Amino acid sequence: MPYVNIRITREGATAEQKAALIKGATQLLVDVLGKNPATTVVVIDEVDTDNWGIGGESITQRRKSGR
Repeated sequence: MPYVNIRITREGATAEQKAALIKGATQLLVDVLGKNPATTVVVIDEVDTDNWGIGGESITQRRKSGR
């Protein structure tokens, strides 16, 4: 049973966009690895930008500074 975990920042991804991610990730496993879509699990975790950092600073701070 494949398990895919997608993490994105919590910035308003719509239900339709998340559905497309789930469908696309599932289809990728079917196409590349021949996995059964009925047993493929996809989980999307949304993380606050204060809790996601790159290069020693949070995404919130990076965006405030224009990076």
